Amino acid sequence: MYANAIFVTDRGRRPRLAGDLYRYDRFMDAAQTNPPTADPAWTDADLSENPHKNADKAKRVNQMFSAIAPSYDLNNRVHSLWRDQAWRRAAVKMAGDNAVGDVLDVACGTGDLTLAFRDNQWRKTQGAGEVIGIDFTHEMLAIAKQKIPEDWKDGDGYSGVEYFQGDAMCLPLPDACCDVVSIAFGIRNVADPAKAMAEFYRVLRPGGRVIVLEFSLPKNPVMLAGYNFYFRHIMPRTATLISGDKSGAYKYLPKSVNSFIDREGMIRMMADAGLTEIKARPLTFGIAVCYRGDKPG
Repeated sequence: MYANAIFVTDRGRRPRLAGDLYRYDRFMDAAQTNPPTADPAWTDADLSENPHKNADKAKRVNQMFSAIAPSYDLNNRVHSLWRDQAWRRAAVKMAGDNAVGDVLDVACGTGDLTLAFRDNQWRKTQGAGEVIGIDFTHEMLAIAKQKIPEDWKDGDGYSGVEYFQGDAMCLPLPDACCDVVSIAFGIRNVADPAKAMAEFYRVLRPGGRVIVLEFSLPKNPVMLAGYNFYFRHIMPRTATLISGDKSGAYKYLPKSVNSFIDREGMIRMMADAGLTEIKARPLTFGIAVCYRGDKPG
């Protein structure tokens, strides 16, 4: 559906990354005019084995993130013990010199990693490069757009950050257009992660880098026991209380981590997509891991 869409910025020019994309505002207008039909909430039966094998996972994930969008940032801060922003800064650092080029942040959510990349560009190059955030859920993007600092914008309102609604498995971008493709805490929510990884490889320029930030299970047995107790029994209750969520999001999230591929599986998936020089950096006792892989130049 993207093939004939033309993107023009507020400055009347076409950004390097935009390619043939719909303007985010056009998605918002359509969403407000034709709101999506509500999908069923996650239930204990859905989560009894592996939620990643659920046939309508994509629809349920979209509903889930639509429901929790208003409290998403607060829950991230509280339930990561205020470490989530440090993890994102570590992801930007792992992108290295590529981070000052053109960045595509997939499953960008409310834009925290997108903005971390743009902040890095401002500090190092006074705003060279461009950052595009893409997410499946327009309620998340509405919040992300509001968080762009006013002092990043020029006289025409252009900040170097743009947001679009899109699918990680079918990115509406041309081949070899990005220096970095990032995804934070989103790869496990994609219906087919391997297909998404192949898309990341496709849109990377030779010499480009994929950055994946994702939850993991600590290797230390004592840490693992404490983590699982917190993640399975405490966090779902407190996060649901904060958000008032009825979609089952905070039942799904811990189950989705425990049933997702392990670190070795992630590295293997990145290698299968064609990436090389793959590294994995555990963060905060292995609660999260930042992976990077390069597209051969």
